[in-house]
Amino acid sequence: MSEPRINDRIRVPEVRLVGPNGEQVGIVRVEDALRLAAEADLDLVEVAPMAKPPVAKLMDYGKYKYEAAMKAREARKNQVNTVIKEIKLRPKIDPHDYGTKKGHVVRFLGGGDKVKVTIMFRGREQSRPELGFRLLQRLAEDVAELGTVESQPKQDGRNMVMVLAPTKKKAQAMAEQRRRRDEAKDQSASEPDVAEAPEAATAEAPEAADAG
Repeated sequence: MSEPRINDRIRVPEVRLVGPNGEQVGIVRVEDALRLAAEADLDLVEVAPMAKPPVAKLMDYGKYKYEAAMKAREARKNQVNTVIKEIKLRPKIDPHDYGTKKGHVVRFLGGGDKVKVTIMFRGREQSRPELGFRLLQRLAEDVAELGTVESQPKQDGRNMVMVLAPTKKKAQAMAEQRRRRDEAKDQSASEPDVAEAPEAATAEAPEAADAG
């Protein structure tokens, strides 16, 4: 988007002038508008060039650009992009591997990310799509507290795909993770130092032996 025309770059006979506080001044010759801008130590900025006549406003253009850039940077900083993680399973996965994969899904959903779960069929397994469908249903039920099914299981060539969406927003999940880390730090800092207890026990042991 191109920058607006300001001051002497405004080449029209007259403008509809808006004051620095948004007040409507009216239609004035551009020379008069430029004079008012100079007297107020402000810029004349064309804000609606396609209007008839164009609309121009008195403002501190440098300050305006700086504030706009700061707002845009703050908006980008606060913007959190949802990431789609992917987990791949076999239809006849063993219980241990299933538990490991489910743990990854729980971690991803807990972190506010979406999860694409892919069932990979090989050979004769392609004739048993119900195995993959049941496995995806089971996984969705196991993680129901953290995520919901955004895209129902569907066949995609040799694969079957389902997408899970987190119930918590990414920003909320990240805030909770930071809070838990801070609490863990505070707890470890407040734990008493018990390192001297074993030394006291070993110091008493020789006395007991002498008594015998």
